[in-house]
Amino acid sequence: MVAPAASAPPEDDALGKAYDARLVRRLLAYVRPYAALVGAALACIAVAAGMQLAGPLLTRWVIDQALPTRDPALVVRAALGYAALLLAQFGASYGETMLTSLLGQRVMRDLRHELFVRLQQLPIAWFDRTPVGRLVTRVTSDVEALNELFTSGVVSGLGDLFTLVAIGVAMVLIDWRLALAAFAVIPFVFLASRVFQRRVRSSYRDIRTRLARLNAFVGERLAGMRIVQLFGQQHREAAHFARLNEAHLESQLRSITVYALYFPVIELLTTLALASLLVTAGGEAMGGARSVGTVAAFLQLVRRFFQPLQDLSEKYNILQAAMAAAERIFDLLDTPAAPGVTPTPDREARVAALRRVGVTVEFQGVWFAYETTRGANDEEPSPSRWVLRDISFRVAPGQSVALVGPTGAGKSTVVNLLLRFYEPQRGRILVNGTDIREIPLDVLRAVVGYVQQDIFLFAGDVAANVRLSAPLSDEGLATAAARVGADRVVRRLPGGWQHVLGERGGGVSIGERQLLAFARAIAANPALLVLDEATSAVDSQIEAEIQQALSTLMAGRTSIAIAHRLSTIVGANEILVLHHGEVIERGTHRVLAAAGGMYERLFRLQAGGVGLEDQSSAAATRLPSDVTVG
Repeated sequence: MVAPAASAPPEDDALGKAYDARLVRRLLAYVRPYAALVGAALACIAVAAGMQLAGPLLTRWVIDQALPTRDPALVVRAALGYAALLLAQFGASYGETMLTSLLGQRVMRDLRHELFVRLQQLPIAWFDRTPVGRLVTRVTSDVEALNELFTSGVVSGLGDLFTLVAIGVAMVLIDWRLALAAFAVIPFVFLASRVFQRRVRSSYRDIRTRLARLNAFVGERLAGMRIVQLFGQQHREAAHFARLNEAHLESQLRSITVYALYFPVIELLTTLALASLLVTAGGEAMGGARSVGTVAAFLQLVRRFFQPLQDLSEKYNILQAAMAAAERIFDLLDTPAAPGVTPTPDREARVAALRRVGVTVEFQGVWFAYETTRGANDEEPSPSRWVLRDISFRVAPGQSVALVGPTGAGKSTVVNLLLRFYEPQRGRILVNGTDIREIPLDVLRAVVGYVQQDIFLFAGDVAANVRLSAPLSDEGLATAAARVGADRVVRRLPGGWQHVLGERGGGVSIGERQLLAFARAIAANPALLVLDEATSAVDSQIEAEIQQALSTLMAGRTSIAIAHRLSTIVGANEILVLHHGEVIERGTHRVLAAAGGMYERLFRLQAGGVGLEDQSSAAATRLPSDVTVG
């Protein structure tokens, strides 16, 4: 198989608009089911904002009314009232925090689930050009950014606006001249916030870009740790990671520097507002023109007025980060799914019908290229390099076709097209006379038993891995394993069928993984068996036992095998020899061996000097004529 060339993925540096109404509308669709939570949170915010006003007004009343009358009872009642206000404010703040957090967590749960479902529906070609680390960032960091939007952004931002308006109106109603004195520094606050927003926007873009690079690098190196250690590249990879890590640290420090400058500036402007208020009101208060209680209330109100302004600047950063995350998340959700991924209502009936009549596979003039460029007429893609060229063959139930040839000849690509991991640019692939593009994907793959060379087992118990293809009972599991000799693997494991495997099947050898993969493939009683060099990791004795077991299982079934060990496919009904994506020879083993072409040369090389007739007889003795294994 010729792997597709991976083009460099775009960096995650596009932040887009700070506010995008289209994205907000889509986000609100996830909030709508939790409207009751939003309403309750807003009610708590309104109560908390009211408490912000009550404290200063109560202070004014105590200073102007209770203290001049020297009435201790009034002071006690005021103190009790203030304590009740604090208790109410505590309850409202607690309710706001709990409700907004619950809202954010539920929205995150829904989004993560939808993202994972969409990822399972995307075509394999899309994953070829998208780093895993970038996808992990989507499902984790980007979704977390939206959590901040709901817990600390939208609802809390509305609360800040409500508090700001309420305090501003109260200040104007109490004394509009003092309010104007306090508002004099607001233009400078907006100027400082605007500079802060621009700086944070730039630093946030840099952080996102470097984080995506870091995640992609870690994901790839962890997946390829065997290669890193095998070639002794630990120091080199560590140095590379150190550079990426350092770049990410620098971008974070730049962001911290912006915050470290912004908050003292806002604090300075708040102090200037207080100083302006004192200068304006101090003399009048001492002269009796303005009450001391009014000045004291204003000092508290000014402090509380500038806090929401400062918070809103932070909310802007949260909003911007959320818009960037939402744009990337919705871009992923809008990626077209692979054709035919929608579950078929009558799937079981259609699968049963295919199993009953058998599967006939036919390739008709199939051409395929992983990379394409536009042709001169710009009408249809013109492949820059064909991996398959005019491939045609037919295999009926009870028959077997083997694909052989040098590495890169396109053998595995034939299987990938049959399973619809990719779509051919020209030609058709038929199953029982129907183009596979017209067959629901879940129906097509349900009748295929596929054993690939690179066995993938999931972390989990052995039984769950074998049951991937069919909901078997314990007895069915044991039967499937016994048919291919995998039962000896299960007996050897400490926990038997409940033994938990490590990531990618860690804890068992490669050969044992292949035996378990065979059991998984035959568990669903497939009508079509596809074997991609499936016995490459087992020894000759186990291979012979598997061949013998499959001779019974493959009776009446269609089989397609890719083989490098040519001795395993001498009994195939037809052997296709591929070279540079073309079928250069085809026929039975005896016909091809006598033709003196590429197949004969490959077979002679593998025979190690043994005569072709002797080698063929020995292989045929091990392999029944109706069995094909690769």
